[in-house]
Formats: sequence, structure tokens, C-alpha cells
Amino acid sequence: MANPGTLAVRAELLFDGASDELLRRPLVLIEAGRIARIGQQQTTPLPAGVPVIELPGATLLPGLIDCHVHLIFDGSAEPVPHLLAESDNHALLRMSAHAAAMLNAGITTARDLGCRSHLDLDVRRAIEEGTIAGPRLLCVGKPITVTGGHCHFLGGEADGDLELRRAVRREHKAGVDWIKIFATGGHMTPGSNPYQAQYTVEELRAATEEAHRLEHGIAAHCHGTEGVRRAVAAGVDTLEHCSFQKPGGLDLDERTIEAIVAQGIYVSPTLSANLLTESPQAAAFRQSAAVRLPALYRAGARLISSTDCGIPNTPHDTLPRVLPLLQTLAGMPPTDVLRAATSRAAEALRIGQLAGALRPGLAADLIAVPGNPIENLALLADVSFVMKAGAVVRGAAVAAA
Repeated sequence: MANPGTLAVRAELLFDGASDELLRRPLVLIEAGRIARIGQQQTTPLPAGVPVIELPGATLLPGLIDCHVHLIFDGSAEPVPHLLAESDNHALLRMSAHAAAMLNAGITTARDLGCRSHLDLDVRRAIEEGTIAGPRLLCVGKPITVTGGHCHFLGGEADGDLELRRAVRREHKAGVDWIKIFATGGHMTPGSNPYQAQYTVEELRAATEEAHRLEHGIAAHCHGTEGVRRAVAAGVDTLEHCSFQKPGGLDLDERTIEAIVAQGIYVSPTLSANLLTESPQAAAFRQSAAVRLPALYRAGARLISSTDCGIPNTPHDTLPRVLPLLQTLAGMPPTDVLRAATSRAAEALRIGQLAGALRPGLAADLIAVPGNPIENLALLADVSFVMKAGAVVRGAAVAAA
């Protein structure tokens, strides 16, 4: 990546992460990795000698944010057996490659929601130091689960109120950004039941209180409806999956949806690449999402972008390809889809003062796509330019102003 300095970017259109209207013929001035000024080309003078990146016909957007990733999993058909058979050293090298692929796809920020041996913290540090390429990374370390529960092999087992509080403190001591807890079982762990709750409301509340005391947000994995209810009652900050599942189908709970909206809890629906395939299982997933997501969105729930990348058949650059599903399945307007992947995602992750929008003072995380993504969200999968914190990752050469 080029070293960040003073430069400008010119394009055809600009979506700032918040507004419904696009800015035409924008000029973005960047200084020391942050956005210094945004204006229109014909009315915004440039300091003499500032290099300019020209992106004719392109739309500038804030870098995309994936709120639920797993760098530790490889996205193959069998990520868990592969992980269990490899060393931490090999996993760390593979995670570095996944991080680079995400950044190259225009994902400039990601929240890693579960890892082994705190390897995610090592990757985060290497990215911050510039040793490897990757998105700005927020980490949970070892996600908390019951003994023998979902993803127990990641090392975060804890039972009862006191052990849960200790587990939160342990991850805080390790240096995590967020806390993750498994409110229900999951699909990737033999013997785990995704439809059943793993913790009581009181236990989830103990973990939530401890996370908040230490100024961390807490994310709750929840598939089964009872687990969703308990996580909402405990006051968590984000609901991962929020599937409202029961054996054989969907079990929507309108009162719980009302509580999600009233409490301002963000919903992270984890749209995996499996939804893009033509298998019978994918058709069932899409059918469920086409009921669940519109119900949440119409009620006023705050949906954010996420993929659960790393799980079976879901590579780490999936986000740009699945974002259009928020329009086709949830009924969200294109501008709101883009907000879910930029400014609203940043607000949910508590970094709205740093990233997620194009406005003066924020990090210069920019991507560009050919054409207008509001007219065609599929253009997000054709990112032609990526900049993170003022450093060019890929795209057009810098020309003299």
C-alpha cells in the first residue's frame, strides 16, 4: 500500500454513507489518512501540487463493513475439521491471506466474532503495524459458550454467572474490542442444538453487565427463538443471525421483534454465500430469510451487514456479492442497504467517530465502483478502487493535478 499523504480523489458520483442523494462530480481531499474536505470539482479549489486520483464514471463510497466474520475458518465445505487438524502457526498464515482478500474486495473494516488462541488479536496487531494487509479489525477473542457447547473448541467455555463474568474479564484482559456469547447452539458443532438456548436470561445478563462495565459491546449468537428472547431480555447490543428458528421452519415472535426495536438492538443477519447457490438447502434458507428479514425491517429493526464468512462455502470476500439480498429478500431500498454496510454498521460497532461515512475528520476509507450502485447494487462486487486510511490498496494510478 502507498503511504498516506495529501492527495485528492475525483469521481462521477459520491455516496457519503448517510444521505439519500448522491453528490455529483465530487472531489475528496485527504490529508494524513483522514478526509479533510469534500466538495464539487468545479467549486472546490485544490492546493498547488496535490496529486489527484481520477476515477471517471465511478461512484465513491465509504469502505464496506462486515460485522460478522471468522478469519480462523477457511470458508471451505468443512472448515471445522480443517481447523482442528492444523497448528496455530498455519492458521495464522491462512488468516493473513483471508484478511488481505477482504481488503482487496473493498471491506475496510470487519468484526471478527470468534477465534482460537487469540490469534485474531495477533492479526489485528499485524494489520495495525502495516506488517500485513487487511481491514480495520475488531476482535472478540474466544467466544463464550457452555461446556461442550457450540464452538467449544475455540476455548471459551464458561458455566454459571460467576464463570461468565470471569470469562468476560479474561477476554478484556487479553485486549479484545467486543464480547461474544452463544445464546443458542449452532450448526457447525457436533452435538450442539441450534434451536435450544444455552444460557438462562440471568446468565446472559451477568455477561452483558460485565461487558458493559468494562465498556465493551456484547454480541449474542442466537438461532432458536427462545435464545433470541433471552438475549433480548438480557440487553445485548447485537443479535447475530437472529434466525427465529424451530425444527423444520420459522418461529417468528412479534413481541420479541417489538422489544428489539424498542431497545435499539442491532440485527446482524449473516447473509452467507450459501444463499446465492441453487441447492434445495439454499432455497429453504432464502425462503426463511424472505419472511424473517422483512418482518424485522418493517418493524423498524436496525439491520447491519454481515456474512459469517469462514463458515462452509462462504469465502471472506463474500460481502459485496450478498448485499443485494438485503434489497431482494428484506425489501430495503438501495440507499438503506448501503447504510447497513457503512454508517449504520459503524454505529453498531461503536466506531462511528472513526469510519463508516465520507465526511471531514473520519478515516479516508474509500471504495469506487463503475456506475451507480443505487441503480444496481450488484456493482458492489466489481470494486475498482480501494483506499484504507488514505493508503491506496488497489486502483488507478495517481496523476498530477
